[in-house]
Amino acid sequence: MDSFGPALRQLRRSRGLSLRALSAQVAYDYGYLGQIERGDRPPTAAVAAACDRALDADGALVGAYHEQAAGEGDMRRRTVLQVLAGMAAAGTSPLVSLEALRQGLGQALDADHDSWRAVVAEYGRAYYTTPPTTLAEQITADLTVLQQMISVESGVRREGLIRASSQLSVLLAMALSATGDTHLAARWWASARLAARQSHDIDTEVLVGAWEMVNAIYAGRPLSRVIVRADETIALAGTRVNAAVAGVLAGRAQALALVGRSGDAETAVQQVARVTDAMPNGVVADEESVFGWPEHRLRHTESFVHTHTGNTEAAMAAQDRALALYPACQVRLRTQVQLHHATCLVKRGEIGDGVRRAAQLLDELPGEHHTTNLRRVATQLIAAVPAAEQRRPEVRDMSARLADGPAV
Repeated sequence: MDSFGPALRQLRRSRGLSLRALSAQVAYDYGYLGQIERGDRPPTAAVAAACDRALDADGALVGAYHEQAAGEGDMRRRTVLQVLAGMAAAGTSPLVSLEALRQGLGQALDADHDSWRAVVAEYGRAYYTTPPTTLAEQITADLTVLQQMISVESGVRREGLIRASSQLSVLLAMALSATGDTHLAARWWASARLAARQSHDIDTEVLVGAWEMVNAIYAGRPLSRVIVRADETIALAGTRVNAAVAGVLAGRAQALALVGRSGDAETAVQQVARVTDAMPNGVVADEESVFGWPEHRLRHTESFVHTHTGNTEAAMAAQDRALALYPACQVRLRTQVQLHHATCLVKRGEIGDGVRRAAQLLDELPGEHHTTNLRRVATQLIAAVPAAEQRRPEVRDMSARLADGPAV
């Protein structure tokens, strides 16, 4: 519905003005104004207000603008509803159909489009406690619906949906990495990066960089490239202080520890501590979400770095603190830190105790939480065993167990 263009043309002509004359008064290009009059381009609130003043329209043009904007909103809503209704009735997966139906209802009730932020936040809280295969299935269903909504939206609404799709792609890539599907995960990391750039939101770009880097460490990707990527992301973040920035710094510290740059790694983990101290209270208080930065994430980072630099006393202190802070439901992270402790025992020469403790931890952890990230930590423990001790029965048993497949 184009009510603004004809109203503008009629008023302009009634005042005896050409497009060029009106252009000079409102400081907008006359060709642009002509496109608006013809309905080839939509007006903006600023153009409507400027033309209303120049033509002494007494609010008539501003009213025409709002009438047209409301009509376009109704048309957009109808288009989205048609797409979602088609998805709900298409006989796709039950999860896709249910989410399409739910989003369609939200559109019909004129729900706030920021509801997708709530969906992302919910997955952020579920990540540490939900089995990765279940999480990947659920996120895939939501991304299927979100993709269709992006295709029919525009402007600020579309950018918000793209930002949500980037964040969901990060979580999907993390879940795929945890199940051992690293090739498919790599494709989703690429999709997350592309969506982050198109969202025009630096915080989202930093978030993608942070989690991609941390997961690259567990996926066995070249650590030199991980460090370079971390430096690029830190430069992009500038002076920001948030959970994603802390995550980048933590990942960089871990990569430095793994490549043997112990001094740099210890310095880097001190930087993580300083950023944590400067973190907003709300971010520190978010103990259960991947999007928060509670103290236990700092202690986990310290545990990892100190374990791999051989500073076992500091590592064990960090492990004790992390285990005291972790919510009981975060069994995977608790097990990872306990595997760090077992690795410290190995590095201190208590090889049998360390390897047996690792085996016990894996036995006690429910099978659905046995991820490739966890397997990587256990593999690092075996790598810490001196060559002369690799033939010990418990070491050989653990090595064989880890070689059986992508899941422990």
